[in-house]
Amino acid sequence: MGRAFEYRKARMFKRWDKMAKTFTRIGKEIVLAVKSGTADPATNAKLRVLLQNARAANMPKDTIERAIKRATSKDQEDYKEMVYEGYGPHGVAILVESTTDNPTRTVANVRSYFNKLGGSLGTSGMLDFIFDRKCIFKIKNNGKDLEELEFELIDLGGEEVFLDEESGLINIYGEFAAFGALQHYFEENGYEIVEADFERIPNDTKTLSEEEAAEVEKLIEKIEDDDDVQRVYHNMA
Repeated sequence: MGRAFEYRKARMFKRWDKMAKTFTRIGKEIVLAVKSGTADPATNAKLRVLLQNARAANMPKDTIERAIKRATSKDQEDYKEMVYEGYGPHGVAILVESTTDNPTRTVANVRSYFNKLGGSLGTSGMLDFIFDRKCIFKIKNNGKDLEELEFELIDLGGEEVFLDEESGLINIYGEFAAFGALQHYFEENGYEIVEADFERIPNDTKTLSEEEAAEVEKLIEKIEDDDDVQRVYHNMA
């Protein structure tokens, strides 16, 4: 069928793989939220946000329900959220967030990826000076003046408000600890939260050549392929 077909097929499988990874990540987050709270979104603010994230990612309803049911099962292993920090090739800082039922397995895997692909795993907290942890909300645009909204959110820990022209959604960045206060404000004031999450934003970046960047990306892709890994952050420009 030719190269064009093979290329389209490869892209299709890559898109499916990315979608499956997203569903797995959200599913684990739902399990954690239910285990630390309740299975009722009305009384579990974190779960409410995760269900909105799941819908935004087009996660099937039965997959969501299975995750909630799994969280309430006595057979469900307890997940632990672990963070691993290190440096990849050419001094690029890499931070790995994982959710795992076996930290010993996960750290061994992550260390092996670093070692085999030109990096080294370091100690917890070593990259705190490079990455700022922020919360981010994406809400439906209801016509509210953005400057006025930003002013109202300052005292709650909101830091930046802007309109994403591509999606039409209002994006709000805030302090990590402001997540609950911002969520409460949006829900109480009738804003529809489409998605909410946390991000680690580098305050210093490294510019690499195309060849050097390819080496770092190879390591990042290998780490991201691990089933226990939720997110990977780096400071490559």
